[in-house]
This record gives sequence, C-alpha cells and structure tokens, in this order.
Amino acid sequence: MDRNQLESCINPALARASADETPYVSLESEIPEVLFAAMKGFIGANPNWDQYQVMSSALARFLYQNGCSERAVTERYLDDLFTTTTSQSQTKKEDIRTA
Repeated sequence: MDRNQLESCINPALARASADETPYVSLESEIPEVLFAAMKGFIGANPNWDQYQVMSSALARFLYQNGCSERAVTERYLDDLFTTTTSQSQTKKEDIRTA
C-alpha cells in the first residue's frame, strides 16, 4: 500500500500532491510486552508475515473499522482478512493429513 493512499484517507487534498509536497509519517511506538510477545509468536508461526505486514494490517483494520472509506485501506483490510483465513485453513488441512 502506497503511503499516499493512507494519507488521502485522512486528508483528500494530499492524494493530488506530489511526493515532495506530502509529509512523511514515521512511526515509533512502545507496545505492551504481551502484545510484543503475541506478535513475535505470530510471526514465528507464520513465516510469510513480518513485523511491517502485521503493523500495516493492524492499521488498515483500525482505519476501516473506524469509518475510513478509502479504497486502498478497504482492499488491504479484506485481502488480509481472507489471506489469513486461507493460510489458517491450509495449516489445519496439513495437520489433519499428518494425524
């Protein structure tokens, strides 16, 4: 997802601005230890995911569920929703085959 797509959700005028005119967003955040441990466990169990994808997915879900109607945010939310379901289904099928 392009950074301008998220910015246009907040301020539609930024969608028409060039890359030089738009502000960059730098995110640094402290999270509770329990969330960090859960994210680390999830990433360890799902090698196709990394910390950036997890955070991007969480942000897209938050924005979508709080009324953002930007198409790119909705697409990211739905893609992650069904991709996660598919990978969990494949894991369950593999577990059943090995049992």
